[in-house]
Amino acid sequence: MTTAPLAFAALAPLAAAVTPAAPHAAITLDPVTLFMQADIVVKLVMIGLLLASIWTWTIIVSFTGRLSRLRKGCENFETAFWQAGDMEGFHKARGKEDLPSAQVLSAGIGEWRRSTAQKNMDATGTRDRLATAMGSAIAGAVDRVSERLNILATVGAVAPFVGLFGTVWGIMRSFTAIAGEQNTSLAVVAPGIAEALFATAIGLFAAIPAVIAYNRFSHGVNRLEARLQRFADGLYTTFSRELEA
Repeated sequence: MTTAPLAFAALAPLAAAVTPAAPHAAITLDPVTLFMQADIVVKLVMIGLLLASIWTWTIIVSFTGRLSRLRKGCENFETAFWQAGDMEGFHKARGKEDLPSAQVLSAGIGEWRRSTAQKNMDATGTRDRLATAMGSAIAGAVDRVSERLNILATVGAVAPFVGLFGTVWGIMRSFTAIAGEQNTSLAVVAPGIAEALFATAIGLFAAIPAVIAYNRFSHGVNRLEARLQRFADGLYTTFSRELEA
């Protein structure tokens, strides 16, 4: 009859030791607490990664809207152009629009005017110059559209290593605490390790969306470049027919 009370009495210290651990674990998992308890170097790493993440999401939101507007604008512009009967009149009316397709059209018509204004016009040379002018316009338009994609690529490539630097620094700080207190208890090293791993988590939080967005936007820019190239090919064919006529 005395076995059960003795067993409960033996388990009482263990239960008392385990019970307070839950609130402490909940506190250490709080991001604000992890940040406030971190070393100054780890704090700087976390702040830098958070700023990089905010910058990344700003680019993602703005670039998504810009790429969608350019794609729809070029589609409407090219549809209206091929439906128009007068190339010169269409260029005068819509040639100055802030669209890559309008820039390709302006480059082609500008070179056409300069080449056909010569007294002894060379048809082969004119075709080559038209292709070069419109190709340069396409390259310039694509460069302007994708000018901020390198930021996403940089964040995606560098952020994990910056977070890893914070992790290494935090672990080194934990080992220093062990040496200073002459205590190998997990309670001594756990806070520093948690802060260090939190820096890595923030680095991944900044890097993963940047990599996904960079790949997605690169595909969108490539599709836009292919559309512009098809439009330039159609213009080149039209100009070539004019030369033959």
